[in-house]
Amino acid sequence: MITAGLDLGSRTIKLVLFDSGVRSSEVIDSGLKPLDRCRRLLGDKQYDKLVVTGYGRDLVAPELSGATISEISAQAAAVRFLYPDAASVIDIGGQDSKVIRLNEKGGVLKFEMNDRCAAGTGKFLEIMARALELTIDEFARTSLEAKRSVTLNSLCTVFAESEVVSLINKGEDAHAIALGLHQSVVTRVSGMARRVGVTGQVIFAGGGAKNACLVRLLEDKLNLKITVPDDPQITAALGAAIIAANGKNQGE
Repeated sequence: MITAGLDLGSRTIKLVLFDSGVRSSEVIDSGLKPLDRCRRLLGDKQYDKLVVTGYGRDLVAPELSGATISEISAQAAAVRFLYPDAASVIDIGGQDSKVIRLNEKGGVLKFEMNDRCAAGTGKFLEIMARALELTIDEFARTSLEAKRSVTLNSLCTVFAESEVVSLINKGEDAHAIALGLHQSVVTRVSGMARRVGVTGQVIFAGGGAKNACLVRLLEDKLNLKITVPDDPQITAALGAAIIAANGKNQGE
């Protein structure tokens, strides 16, 4: 049986076709009409069952005859499939960040989610990179090259952006600003991780895991080794496809 997992995020749409393993995967921008993009993405692809996750799941699933699952459950299923000994998940996406602790069977034991504020998310970093006139890849590299950091006074995206502009106008080094911004995200996420009680093998999923500076800073802050999947951006879609194949969430 071939199953499809669709993850409709705030920035991108991810599709995974699954049949005991990943048959194919695609990532496209969400755009202004995500339902139309989902339809085009699925196109004439052949699959037996579709499960949709992500912030837009309730919008598109009924139109595509798909079931829905939370991102928390989707990430748990994908991570345990990829890493049978995984105990914790950190997921930094475009719109939110999540920390999940798994039980012995791979089910969700405890989690915390930041979805009320852009601070601690990929969107925050994207806005700050733009304020520094850098691409998101250049932003991460600039941070890694920094010899020191600047501590920002605000985690609010609007005020932080104004603060960045002010620092630039004062001649502050872009490397130091970029590192300080990454550190502010890591401070928020590591606080969530400590409250959840991350332990054991920690998997960093979501688009944020492609940022090498975030990986390094999280490892330093938590004093833990962090594992990044080969394609961390598609893990939620993979989990949705796995749940479609299993008929229920792993560990339940």
